[in-house]
Amino acid sequence: MTMPHSQHCLGPKVYPEVPDGGWGWAVAMAFFFVEVCTYGTLKSLGVFLQDLMEEFGESNSRVSWVISICVFIFTFTAPLSTMLSNRFGCRCVVMMGGFLISLGTISSAFTNSINEMYVTIGVVSGLGYCFSFLPTVTILAQYFSRRRALVTSVASSGESFAVFAFAPAFTILKEHIGWRYCLVILGTIQASVIGFGLLLRPIIIEPEPAKEDSESDNGSLSLKQLQTAYELENEQTRTSISSGVSQGSGDSGVNSLSTSDGDLRTAGDESKALKEWEVQDQEGREPSLSTPPTPGKEMDEAGPLHPSRPKLLDFSVLKDRAFICYSLFGLFATLGFFAPQLYIIELSKSRGVEPSMASYMLSVMAVAEIFGRLSIGLVLNRVRCRKISVLLGCVVLLCLVLVAFTIVWEFWGLVVCCALYGYFMGTVGSTHIPMLAEEDVVGIEKMASSVGVYVFIQSFAGLAGPPLGGVLVDVTKNYGAAFYSCAAGMGLSAICLALVGPAKSGMCQRRSRNQEKGRSIEEEEEEEEKMSQDSGQADYLEVDLALEYSPVRQAADQDNASVIGN
Repeated sequence: MTMPHSQHCLGPKVYPEVPDGGWGWAVAMAFFFVEVCTYGTLKSLGVFLQDLMEEFGESNSRVSWVISICVFIFTFTAPLSTMLSNRFGCRCVVMMGGFLISLGTISSAFTNSINEMYVTIGVVSGLGYCFSFLPTVTILAQYFSRRRALVTSVASSGESFAVFAFAPAFTILKEHIGWRYCLVILGTIQASVIGFGLLLRPIIIEPEPAKEDSESDNGSLSLKQLQTAYELENEQTRTSISSGVSQGSGDSGVNSLSTSDGDLRTAGDESKALKEWEVQDQEGREPSLSTPPTPGKEMDEAGPLHPSRPKLLDFSVLKDRAFICYSLFGLFATLGFFAPQLYIIELSKSRGVEPSMASYMLSVMAVAEIFGRLSIGLVLNRVRCRKISVLLGCVVLLCLVLVAFTIVWEFWGLVVCCALYGYFMGTVGSTHIPMLAEEDVVGIEKMASSVGVYVFIQSFAGLAGPPLGGVLVDVTKNYGAAFYSCAAGMGLSAICLALVGPAKSGMCQRRSRNQEKGRSIEEEEEEEEKMSQDSGQADYLEVDLALEYSPVRQAADQDNASVIGN
């Protein structure tokens, strides 16, 4: 039976091991453009900040709530995205996300108040961002192992390219057609996520079976051993029955027969299991265990192991102290992820930079962010120390750069700060989610369920970050004050990130101690079972030998011989 061509093209990709390439390159390209239409667009909305304030007559803090609600929905609905991806697959969820992003952005062009924009960009587009981004980064991590850090960093640079291109382009374009038509064009571009979602083919890892010759040899040897053991046991059972009958004693006969009946029942079950195992071997299937199925156990225990279906939502990772510390790192770091891009243009204008040149601050950030993402990918791909330590160093330096924004007043000083911020923002932004797949945090097995919980925890800081900066600006009348909250959050995130290593090492030590205790208990139980079996075997043979060479039996044989002689 042949598969339809469309199903073959869009079905899952099967590999014997993680390919570190293959169809993963197509997924990486899809992730690049998803980054353009999600984070890239979100960070470029700062060019419309002044236009929205003038159009609706609102303050900085009120307008900044548009970005805050969008980021909050983006991150708060991460568990919902995880559940839908595990239930319906990543492809359907990403395509739905692309539709919602485009719908929310285009409908924002027809709003008449900032409250309506809270719904269109904040809720609708925010939900679409979540549905598009999280499943894509999750499935990309599954296609790569050794090159994961490098590929993720390169693919996530789509965000930086978007900021580099969108900021000056829409700054010029809005002067000719207005901000509303700019949003229509932006929403049309974001609709391309629907097409790129088709490239997200699920991956299945099926290890290649061993060589047929070795399998057949091992199978024949194990079958011969089982048949030999089975014949020995039947011989032992027959000896037991003959001993009991020849004794002629009522008590010993009952005891021997009752024991023999139990042996026969066990032998019957084992014979049936042995036949089933032989059928499996003849059909060419590899027996699942080194021994035939034990009677009374479920068949799925003896059958081939299939990958269990992932849980729709798994909050068990919250029991992991290392994950909790890492989630707190993400929570506080989010305070510095969006506010700088939102306020850097107005900060530059307030410090004497020409409005036409101020928009290029975002472009400087974007170019530097590209280099940051590429360099951190190369470093993490070759570094021999713990990758989380490299991330910690980048977070500390990013915190210092945010402090520098508050004390710099010259054009070139702002350019240098923007370049440094973009570089270190690229290193942190491209690695903090894929870092979940490292064993220092939760590992690749738990990443699919933990990424939703991790981003969900970030949502609260995403909701508070831009408005907090807006309140500080409204109170102090200084756009540099918005960077104080960013620096404070980044400093707290560095402390939490530094605690991940000690928390993980402590858990590993406790786990190893528990495993050692479990192994010692199992070894003791096995030794006791072996001793009991050996003692039972010896007693069993002694009883048979005693019956065979007992004085009563010898006397009876002598009487029979004398009768025959007479």
